[in-house]
Amino acid sequence: MRITARVDYAVRAALELAAAAPDALTCDKIATAQDIPSRFLQSILGDLQHARLVTSQRGREGGYRLALPASEISIARVMRVEQGFLAEVHGQRPEDVSYPGTAEPLAAVWVAARAAYRRVLEEVTLADVVAGKLPAEVSELAAVEDAWRSFSDSPGE
Repeated sequence: MRITARVDYAVRAALELAAAAPDALTCDKIATAQDIPSRFLQSILGDLQHARLVTSQRGREGGYRLALPASEISIARVMRVEQGFLAEVHGQRPEDVSYPGTAEPLAAVWVAARAAYRRVLEEVTLADVVAGKLPAEVSELAAVEDAWRSFSDSPGE
């Protein structure tokens, strides 16, 4: 799993907006709260606005707000704004990949991995994270001891 800085920043900015709702936040307030470069964040907020997840208002009471309730915005939805597909193989969707010979079943592995990744990211909303109450299935996965260990830390690897 690889999450780019841009995706990480987009999700964190959306979480700040969810926590502030219904109030608006300026780009500078979000940048300061999450330690995100302001110029980079302006571009990300523009992307979120273009995707209709965020609205902006000018003026004294201006700033950015979520365009939808936080409970209706999944982490996956925010991620897709910045990276497109949640999982891809050489720029293709996993179901569009095919391999010859003994590697043929590998395409099914990529599809299954994407399904597991998607299941978590689609289930968790901004509201869940802000409230600190993740869905039970996600909490259970995060509580598995090996979930916090890298492959290089695992015995025999």
